Amino acid sequence: MDANLHQQQGVNHLNRVLGYYPFVAEDGKATVHLTFEDWNVVADTLFRMETPREILPEAISSFKLASDSLIVLETSDCVIELEML
Repeated sequence: MDANLHQQQGVNHLNRVLGYYPFVAEDGKATVHLTFEDWNVVADTLFRMETPREILPEAISSFKLASDSLIVLETSDCVIELEML
């Protein structure tokens, strides 16, 4: 399945988060802030659009919606909290 444009944008945001979090990671945890719009694109991609797992970045081992404004991603070396601004 090919990703639609919205899913592609969500994956793009996730890849940017994966490139950025090492700069703010501390003791295996990082917090990354996203704008309202970007956070919702990521949330749609992960939770609302039935995006196939193979389209998501391989570095993400798991993800969950922790609250109305917090997504938690896990990689092999870090727990990344995506907070909505």
